[in-house]
Amino acid sequence: MTGMARREFLSAGGLSLAGAALGQTDVGADVPRQAAPEVEALVFDTFGTVVDWRTSIIREGQLLGRMHALDVDWADFADRWRNGYGPAMERVRSGELPWAKLDDLHRMILDQLIIDLSIVALSEQEIENLNRVWHRLIPWPDAVPGLHRLKSRFVIAPLSNGNVSLLTNMAKHAGLPWDCVLSAELSGHYKPDPEVYLKACDLLSLPPERVMMVAAHRGDLAAAKDLGLRTALVHRPLEYGPARDVDTTPDERFDCNTNDFLALSKLLGA
Repeated sequence: MTGMARREFLSAGGLSLAGAALGQTDVGADVPRQAAPEVEALVFDTFGTVVDWRTSIIREGQLLGRMHALDVDWADFADRWRNGYGPAMERVRSGELPWAKLDDLHRMILDQLIIDLSIVALSEQEIENLNRVWHRLIPWPDAVPGLHRLKSRFVIAPLSNGNVSLLTNMAKHAGLPWDCVLSAELSGHYKPDPEVYLKACDLLSLPPERVMMVAAHRGDLAAAKDLGLRTALVHRPLEYGPARDVDTTPDERFDCNTNDFLALSKLLGA
């Protein structure tokens, strides 16, 4: 991509381009670097990268708590629900549990959390509606305008462990302008299993080097990079709340480092 080959850190704009070329040569290089293949599609981690899951769950929990006079620390509730996600996926990977949609894993974690917190006032309908809060998550303020700008130049899609129906409903609720919905469900694996990323590239009919993974989580990006995808780190320091200390320094393993989607669109020329 023209004008994006030199190593630079644009600290004032909160974005940086790492040395892995998205263009043609480094300024001052003795030998021009061969141009990298142009990125045609961006795929996005969703929870934490596109949407603010923690604030969304806290808000809906507080509304439910007021209805039933529940004495629940909803910030802790949100964190504990999210923290059960990784162990639940590991139980599937190990064969302890059969393959399951993320909706089903969320419900399994929620059911145990309700027991642990002695929440007895909720009906089955209310519990199921609470479980579907993941379908109604609030986007970060830059997400929708940033995605619209990126969509003007690239194919854009989620690439999340969320199941297809969850991601579709989320897009409808939050106004996320995806060109299509890609999900780990389509590969029968969860990120960071390589099958998820490679299935997405196959469905887009693109080689990995023409697809860029966008995420706020370095492990997700490292797994994609190992398979040849391009990578963009978007810092979301408030994902786990204002009290969490988050490293927002640029990471030169990845092609782009930015603070939000509008900065990313500028960096990528959209």
